[in-house]
Amino acid sequence: MSVFVTRRIPAEGLRVLTQASGCRVQQWDSEEPVPRAELLAGVAGTRGLLCLLSDRIDREVLDAAGPDLKVISTLSVGFDHLALDEIKKRGIRVGYTPDVLTDATAELSVALLLSVCRRLPEAAEQVKSGGWTTWKPLWMCGYGLSDSTVGIIGLGRIGQAVARRLKPFGVRKFLYTGSGPKPESAAEFGAEFVPLTRLAEESDFVVVTCALTPATQGMCNKDFFSRMKKTSVFVNTSRGAVVNQEDLYDALANGQIAAAGLDVTTPEPLPTDHPLLSLKNCVILPHIGSATYATRSTMAVLAANNLLAGLRGEPMPHELQL
Repeated sequence: MSVFVTRRIPAEGLRVLTQASGCRVQQWDSEEPVPRAELLAGVAGTRGLLCLLSDRIDREVLDAAGPDLKVISTLSVGFDHLALDEIKKRGIRVGYTPDVLTDATAELSVALLLSVCRRLPEAAEQVKSGGWTTWKPLWMCGYGLSDSTVGIIGLGRIGQAVARRLKPFGVRKFLYTGSGPKPESAAEFGAEFVPLTRLAEESDFVVVTCALTPATQGMCNKDFFSRMKKTSVFVNTSRGAVVNQEDLYDALANGQIAAAGLDVTTPEPLPTDHPLLSLKNCVILPHIGSATYATRSTMAVLAANNLLAGLRGEPMPHELQL
């Protein structure tokens, strides 16, 4: 059975595939995304595809693969890069990698929030540039978590893990919103389910950890930011398209909100001349939420095991139900 791997992945994951009996592995062995032409050529006639969230797996790719393609395994928890309707129509099984990146992404979310609200990148730059001349009572002041209200958009695995890490900072109240109340999950934090508008109005910190769906696309827009406090901080570690970036820029540039931190953008990578990168009160990271050695290795092994299980007609460790 032949499989195509669209990128260089952690060695532990590749080893699972290469050591599997009867598995012939073809790989785009590069840190950079596979060119479209190489992707179309690579998938031709394969039975399995291991892809990344940066690979657009659409009808063109599925047509190029042909009827032999039976399994797609994505090395990600998100799957908005997959043409799921077309995949389902062709009877192709899909594996993904939830749970294993929850802790790493939650850690990064908290780190980004603290970096933004306490102005750490800006302060570090002042040290390097000579802006640090003496101790000043009002210089580099930011906002603290103690006695604050934190609003979480999407109280799923990662949202709960973020709340769990923020609670010891002395957060006074947690609000959350999403497709519906989750009383059992919310009970640990005493979190209150509220409409999106109220979350925007009352939160000192807003953390976005929801999935990208038609309902959440562009959800954080001009109306949303206009409802936030001028002292509030916005953090997104979910998907870039949840945020209208032009509206976010206006809110930051005009002082409608205090600051923002993004680990995800539209597009990725963000062009170096993008207006958001000109703002001191906006910290942007290159989508590194799951970027710990252990997490990426575990993701690769899980993606490989999903692929092999699917090819053997066995239950996958984590299969997306289409």
